[in-house]
Amino acid sequence: MATSSRVLASLRRVSVPRQASPLLQRFQPAIRVRWAGTTSATSEPHQPNENGTVSSSPAPAKAIKLTSETYPELQRNSKFAKLSQDHVKYFQELLGSESAVVDGLSKDASEDIEPFNSDWMRKYRGQTKLVLKPQSTQEVSSILEYCNKNRLAVVPQGGNTGLVGGSVPVFDEIVINLQKMNKIRAFDEVSGILVADAGVILEVADNFLAEKNHIFPLDLGAKGSCQIGGNVSTNAGGLRLLRYGSLHGNVLGIEAVLPDGTIMNDLSTLRKNNTGYDLKQLFIGGEGTIGIITAISIICPQRSEAINVAYFGLESYEQVQKAFSEAKTQLSEILSAFELMDGRSQKIVNTVTGKRFPLEGEYPFYCLIETSGSNTDHDSEKLQNFLESVMESSIVSDGVLAQDQTQIQDLWAYREGISECLGHWGGVYKYDLSLPISDLYELVNDVRDRLIEAGVVGDDDSFPAVDVVGYGHMGDANLHLNVAVRRYDKKVEKLLEPFVYEWVQRKNGSISAEHGLGIAKKAYIGYSRDETMIRLMKQIKNLYDPNGIMNPYKYI
Repeated sequence: MATSSRVLASLRRVSVPRQASPLLQRFQPAIRVRWAGTTSATSEPHQPNENGTVSSSPAPAKAIKLTSETYPELQRNSKFAKLSQDHVKYFQELLGSESAVVDGLSKDASEDIEPFNSDWMRKYRGQTKLVLKPQSTQEVSSILEYCNKNRLAVVPQGGNTGLVGGSVPVFDEIVINLQKMNKIRAFDEVSGILVADAGVILEVADNFLAEKNHIFPLDLGAKGSCQIGGNVSTNAGGLRLLRYGSLHGNVLGIEAVLPDGTIMNDLSTLRKNNTGYDLKQLFIGGEGTIGIITAISIICPQRSEAINVAYFGLESYEQVQKAFSEAKTQLSEILSAFELMDGRSQKIVNTVTGKRFPLEGEYPFYCLIETSGSNTDHDSEKLQNFLESVMESSIVSDGVLAQDQTQIQDLWAYREGISECLGHWGGVYKYDLSLPISDLYELVNDVRDRLIEAGVVGDDDSFPAVDVVGYGHMGDANLHLNVAVRRYDKKVEKLLEPFVYEWVQRKNGSISAEHGLGIAKKAYIGYSRDETMIRLMKQIKNLYDPNGIMNPYKYI
């Protein structure tokens, strides 16, 4: 097929070693390899030291401010019992294995308990004295039945990779960690339905499925640590939602334990089951407030054989919208990702990592497109036609196309490396928002203008803020608004909140697109839900958990 010289010349400008073969002799889809950057406290906000500044190294556990001090309006609910030696003895006898009970009540176990008390961002820190690690659904049932009768508050915990403080205690709640419930129970290679324990690591599940030529319909930067039960409990979104949809559609059934110990067995493997209320949907995104998910069944698509990744520079957000429309029209069934990154975020990645920039010039906006299908020739022809179209019509100004897995990894690194690089100066104020696509980037401009006018953004240490950037999942209308800072500053916070939430509310958006509510956004739910919806949610919570022991002080 003929290729225009303009497209060919532009797509040849890719940052690859000089010995690499020229690009676009013909599209050569490569195996997709995600960026392998570390997921650590350095990629997210750190706690300030005594001088109010933050460093680029993880904060020591004891330096993390207690959540109860950060939110002084929260008071421990006096209806919850205090943990006693008798309680600890019961759990030790129940679970048997010494490793299944981390006891900080009768002995000093602070070092062992601290990873369960604080989140991976080193932003939230609880005060639990007991961590339980059940190995079966029946053990979870016995734990919750006992806790409910004795009014002991609990926090369900998976990989503890959340961003809103939902998986760590606020006070002395007992942590129930599901890491020992990590078995894959069954997989049907014909239907593609996987049944697995909630504690299975997402990457482990995906690697298992890869051997069966299938793929887990969710991909996250934290996939090496997060657990699939936690993913479902928070209704995680991630990079594959454009292609495969949300967990509300992919999860076919769940097994869960209710606060009183009742085991709810709804582990259906049926695509169609129209018999009564679909109660599992309450647990998907319920953040462990009405029960603990112990297993899931989920439909997993066939793994694609042909993968292409392209990276573009564009002159305006209007052009970005046009490119997205064209991608949906021309690539349709093979389009698996359409990621938006502004020029500021990409410049930060370039500055922090020193990686060669994919394009020769600089642009206000960049997009990363991934296609995945089963027919290399078919997909290559569709992508080539799309590239010719958007470049000849001046929608896209410049672009590169990966030719092998190294180049795929390098291009994805410029998208997936943003979060870690923004933490380079020490801290980040992060907002995970859903907005109408036409308004998506307008908020970034408004916030940046607001902070610049207030004199808090600048190039030296006298300014608390470094920059305001926007990136995210264009295909899902999901914006990640991030403000990189050198230190946490009350003036910056007052400029951001409630301004951001009020802005989102005016556009009928959501203050939490995929990270959930936890403790961070509990107070702001009214910006996305009306009084009737909030009242109904509270009724559901009270129905399932009348004693309120499940993940208290959060959500609603």
